[in-house]
Amino acid sequence: MSGTQDRKDVLLEAGLALASELSLPVVLQRIVDLAAQVTDARYGALGVIGQGGDLVEFITTGLSAKQRKAIGPLPRGRGILGLLIQQPRPIRITNIADHAKSVGFPAHHPPMHSFLGAPVQAMGKVFGNIYLSEKRSASTFSEEDEESLVILAAQAGVAIANATLYAETRQRERWLDALRDITSDILAGSDPDSLLAGIAEHARDLAGADAATILTTGSVTGQLVVAAAAGAHASELLGQTVPADESISGEVMRTGKPLLLEDVSSDPRAHQPTVRLGDHGPALFMPLRVRGRATGTLMVANLKGGRHFDEQTLRFVETFADQASVTIEYARAQADVQRMGLMEDRERIAKELHDGIIQSLFAVGMGLQGTALMTGSPEQSARIEGAVGELDRVIRDLRNYIFGLRPGILADRQLDQALRALGEEVEAHAGPKVVVELDPDLAASLSGRSHEIVQLTREALSNVVRHANAKNSTVRLDRNGPLALLTIEDDGLGFDSRRDSGGNGLRNMRERAAAMGGKLQITSRAGKGTSLRFTLAVSENTVVRPGRTGTSGRAAPRRRVPR
Repeated sequence: MSGTQDRKDVLLEAGLALASELSLPVVLQRIVDLAAQVTDARYGALGVIGQGGDLVEFITTGLSAKQRKAIGPLPRGRGILGLLIQQPRPIRITNIADHAKSVGFPAHHPPMHSFLGAPVQAMGKVFGNIYLSEKRSASTFSEEDEESLVILAAQAGVAIANATLYAETRQRERWLDALRDITSDILAGSDPDSLLAGIAEHARDLAGADAATILTTGSVTGQLVVAAAAGAHASELLGQTVPADESISGEVMRTGKPLLLEDVSSDPRAHQPTVRLGDHGPALFMPLRVRGRATGTLMVANLKGGRHFDEQTLRFVETFADQASVTIEYARAQADVQRMGLMEDRERIAKELHDGIIQSLFAVGMGLQGTALMTGSPEQSARIEGAVGELDRVIRDLRNYIFGLRPGILADRQLDQALRALGEEVEAHAGPKVVVELDPDLAASLSGRSHEIVQLTREALSNVVRHANAKNSTVRLDRNGPLALLTIEDDGLGFDSRRDSGGNGLRNMRERAAAMGGKLQITSRAGKGTSLRFTLAVSENTVVRPGRTGTSGRAAPRRRVPR
């Protein structure tokens, strides 16, 4: 550039141009272009410094897209580039190769000799550095070029601060909109699982990430389960478990502090299915906290080579996670209240049916039988006996219905006791003979899932009572390797399970099993009965009751309890 006045004019125009732009990516590219223009450099770059001191972004001018692709990954901030990171002050070099810090260039990199660099400070810290090379009109950059670059760097710092603040304001509005959406979903009665899925999708979108997952404490002690996932490999991730003691999510939950990683796959604690499946690099882990207690983690991640997350994104995700945690807890509490209300209503209805309607029907039947004995007409007597038989059928159906309604079997009982009581209740309501076989130590280790297991067993036996016309049924709970296996079999009518889904009852059981993180397999043949197999992961640290083991420490044998 010729003439001091021309240079001043260009710098003035550059300052105005930078101040008028509020898009940060546009501002960064414009800084590089203007720096090369003011100093007459063939090549220019702006390296953005990340949390660890490495370059996380590298915006260039003078290189074609083909050249950038041929050069390969962006520089990490070594050699001359690293010198500016370590010592943030202007530097001029006549020949890069002659400098002591020079480490050469990668393959396919254009030759470069003269060099000029200066730091860019924004919001009180070094944001990055401007790098220039190959002055067109001279063999090296001048002192005037250096002064011009320092002025431009100061203008760039102001423009970056303005664009960053504007972006933060817009981003904050988007996060608030997302929280409003979640709140609306709660008020609309959405279930907690749907809310978690919505939170994961909002977090992925707003953080500009390739994937997001939410991990929560599962049914097995010492394990976390992927409760929601969005983005890459989402369907494969749902329901997967990771060890709480050895995983990054487990550490974040224990410390209650967020964690920002530039390459999660290289972290020795990365026992995350998201890393194995998605090949992720930059990642951000955030605890989900309620009343000071971590109940899970929210992770957003990009694939390897993707954009690194900055402190601004961390702050937004942290605020979002805190608010999302409260909404999740509220939704769960709301669901618990509704469920308790429903259980109370069902118990009340069951009691009224049993104590009122069934007793009245029974009295009517007894009266009709007495009338049949007194009538002199065989035809009328037969008709009355037919009506009595119909009343017996109605009473039997009502008892079966009551069996499906009553949820109180688990009250003040351990899982093994509840399953035995359930078998007794089936037989008491004109059901089949039930044999209960279980491992009491395994049942104790599943105490945290007692309600769900009893409800699934209840629904299965209710189907046997209503549809199977079975004489015998077996409920068996034992181990199958690392899994708990609940088997419910009957010798009833059966059905063709390859063609018939089994109706609403079996569909409900499949949904209940999936919600527990387990798997349900149903096999049946017409006239050959039905077998239901439910598997669920169980902790290796099985709870063993006192007196249940011998000197070898092995669990006591399963007990067979006929009903």
